[in-house]
Amino acid sequence: MGLLSLGTPLPWEEAKKHNDHVRLHGINQFLTLYHKLKHKRTACLLWGDEVEYMVIAYDDENKNAKLSLSVFDLLKELQRDEENHSIGRYVSWRPEFGRYMLEGTPGKPYGNTMQDLLEVEPNMKLRREIAKKYMKPNEVAVTVTSFPRLGAPGVFTEPHYEPIGDASRSLFLPDEIINPHARFPTLAANIRKRRRYKVAINMPIFRDKETPKPFIDPTIPRNRNIFPEDKEAEQGAALPDHIYMDAMGFGMGCSCLQITFQACNIVDARLLYDQLATMGPIMLALTAAAPAYRGYLSDVDCRWNVIANSVDDRTPEERGFIPLKNDRFIINKSRYDSIDSYISTDERLKPEYNDIPLIYDEEICTKLMDNGIDELLARHIAHLFIRDPLVVFEELLNQDDEVSSDHFENLQSTNWQTMRFKPPPPNSDIGWRVEFRSMEVQFTDFENAAFAVFIALLTRVIMIMRSNFYIPITKVDENMRRAHKRDAVLKEKFWFRKQLFDHNDSSTSSNGVNGTTEVNGYTSHSTVVNEYTEMTINEIINGNGTEFPGLISLINNYLDLIDLDKPTRTGLNKYLDFVGKRANGTLQTAATWMREFIRSHPNYNHDSVISQEINYDLIKTIERMQKGEVAGIPNREKILGEIQV
Repeated sequence: MGLLSLGTPLPWEEAKKHNDHVRLHGINQFLTLYHKLKHKRTACLLWGDEVEYMVIAYDDENKNAKLSLSVFDLLKELQRDEENHSIGRYVSWRPEFGRYMLEGTPGKPYGNTMQDLLEVEPNMKLRREIAKKYMKPNEVAVTVTSFPRLGAPGVFTEPHYEPIGDASRSLFLPDEIINPHARFPTLAANIRKRRRYKVAINMPIFRDKETPKPFIDPTIPRNRNIFPEDKEAEQGAALPDHIYMDAMGFGMGCSCLQITFQACNIVDARLLYDQLATMGPIMLALTAAAPAYRGYLSDVDCRWNVIANSVDDRTPEERGFIPLKNDRFIINKSRYDSIDSYISTDERLKPEYNDIPLIYDEEICTKLMDNGIDELLARHIAHLFIRDPLVVFEELLNQDDEVSSDHFENLQSTNWQTMRFKPPPPNSDIGWRVEFRSMEVQFTDFENAAFAVFIALLTRVIMIMRSNFYIPITKVDENMRRAHKRDAVLKEKFWFRKQLFDHNDSSTSSNGVNGTTEVNGYTSHSTVVNEYTEMTINEIINGNGTEFPGLISLINNYLDLIDLDKPTRTGLNKYLDFVGKRANGTLQTAATWMREFIRSHPNYNHDSVISQEINYDLIKTIERMQKGEVAGIPNREKILGEIQV
């Protein structure tokens, strides 16, 4: 969750007058932080996970699983205990965009020992136990990435509200689902106002035997006339054969699993940022858990593009639809998307890996470089600052740039990318951090712990064994597109580096002279194509024999080097075994399991529609699964095998 300042948010027409002021002082604040803390070191790598929960209110009589909008009452109780330290040393709680959402993290970071890795799952279990104590009898916290009936016809929240709010002006979602902190409804309203029309999210419909051809959504209101934007759907915003969504809440109302690592210093943080960036699409496909939206089955498995479209504030000029006149740049991505450049000072970062034209503010880049920032980091920050601040608080306009970082965080926290490079906060013991953001949340604590532990172990391979995952950014972008496809984990191939260690790297260095082209101001060499190839996720994770060892093999090699005791090694092996089986298809993704559950439900009509009763049975089954029940869970063995959770 981003910056939560207190104050009075300015309406967009007033806020945009201060865009340059916020950018100017944001850069000054970054420079202050950088020069004060560029030599800051921490004793060891620390890390933590963030799990986002949806609180469900059951109406058993009517077989309806609804999103509970009473979470802020729940948060008051949870945070009171946290402040009193009765649970704060174990668990920390924060709100999220949705009023039905909770974010739970460990109360203190995990350390760099292997024993710390075995604390992740118990801590996740503890979070559910603590939250449950303060819930109403009919409420439960579930970890589902996309609530299947958010915005569907009928009643999907408790209490129920009609979709007539002025912030989103959605045909489907009431503003009451939004976090009541002023930042969030202002974000929703200002994204809409800046782009000059509502967001338009269109996910392809899953075409089942009885799905109409073409599919024209009959649930879209055609005659509403509350807001001028009400006509956008029938004027072309809603595409045939797609599920149409029109508000920030459809994206930011999804849940995910994120991991933040505090590196020992800024150099290590920048290296982790780069190396983990290539893993973003792989882990998105591997954790796919979002096949349903607004009461329909979609033909995608992941949430990422839904969120990217839900916060896409680019104007028609910035999208390249009309010539630039009032805006500064043509911008090729939403502010929620995959990264656009690597930033490490590592000598293995060849210029040709940064092979897309990076859009950045040249004036800001020059200022940063004139003040001692190297070109790669300067371009990264200047790229973030091509965006406008979306929420400006009147009381916080004038700040002391020597002690505050609010203006910097205003832009930093609203660039939601697969990786985030995070400077230390002012006057804090916290070090340089990176956030790994692509993974979808899983049903059970075991699954979420397995993926968190896998990524944490991979950071050890990166930092200790010096593995090299660099491939061109264009290939990472292509991998993100492939990761969304249905059953991508089994059916798609992904670009990945062939040789992961320098002594095996037979490719020509960037000092070569043949086949050069100019890319993004750098000299790019055609021989770099020999460094990477297309692989299945099974090959990437489990290897393909002698040619490529697989990431689990590298992790096992690292674990062999540090000579673990048998109980610790056994505990870690169960997580690696699970990840390996998910990669080779022995175990299904949550998206595949959900799709099969819905399609095999006795009340499903093979028309792509997820009824209220189907959704109720689905959420009830997920709840039972996450509680560790085995009997009567359809196809449990397909998603969890013999694992006892």
